[in-house]
Amino acid sequence: MTNAAPEIKRRALGKGLDSLLPRVQTAPASSIIENEGGKPLEITLDQIDRNPFQTRSHSNEEQMAELAASIKANGVVQPVLVRPLANGRFQLIAGERRWRASELAGKATIPAILRQVSDEQAMEITIVENLQRADLNAMEQARAFERLSREFHMTQEQMATRTGKDRATVANFLRLLKLPASVQTRVEAGELSFGHARTLLSFEHAEEMEKAAQRIVALSLSVRQTESYVQGLIRPDRAGKKEAKPEPPIDPNVRAVQERLQRALGLKVHIEDHDGRGKVIIEYARLEDFDLLLEQLAAE
Repeated sequence: MTNAAPEIKRRALGKGLDSLLPRVQTAPASSIIENEGGKPLEITLDQIDRNPFQTRSHSNEEQMAELAASIKANGVVQPVLVRPLANGRFQLIAGERRWRASELAGKATIPAILRQVSDEQAMEITIVENLQRADLNAMEQARAFERLSREFHMTQEQMATRTGKDRATVANFLRLLKLPASVQTRVEAGELSFGHARTLLSFEHAEEMEKAAQRIVALSLSVRQTESYVQGLIRPDRAGKKEAKPEPPIDPNVRAVQERLQRALGLKVHIEDHDGRGKVIIEYARLEDFDLLLEQLAAE
């Protein structure tokens, strides 16, 4: 009987965000708690405290203004998620952008769904909810995955299941934490993309990564140009003596699929398409990448 609770928690892994929202049976602290798990309630904005477990460290003010304008015109379409506190206030669990945008829009209240959850559950919900969004920068995602691993002892497979991503993608994000702090800052600022950052990991020393990052930003190199540049530094004997020819234009639909595959696999992908016929080339730089790719493609 003593192992029953841990077993229930393990079986909950992989059921998505909803599995993190248990409806705990507790005595209501006030009449408003009786609506826990029911229809959304209109709660005044100044009764809600910011989520202390928030993973997001940057926000796009232009996008926030657009969301505020939409809320001012149409209201909040999706309720935020909050939990009641002992002092009669509420703490935000999910929906910080909607909460902040509602303040900018001059709203007095916001629709909210109540949940009775512990500090640990609130933190896990926040991290997973953020990772399921597309607007976290690469370093924010990397630190969120690291936090799930460190504080909740999740494996890469469990993190992938919870967030709807594949294991190779999780592994590649975690590898970004090996970048020196100065390079991580450039990624957070949007000066370097996820592809740029992954390419820089080909170097063994932090000084090499920092020097290459400065040149990439200064010359506004694309990811493909960066790959050629980095390989030229690592293997100068293989560097081409002639300047690379400009790449032929790629059909937008083919490019979209190519980028989608790269995000899914965490590897460089090139599609050669000729009137509906062609080939898909997947490149890997290390045996670790190949093993992850094989695991994905051969999974039953």
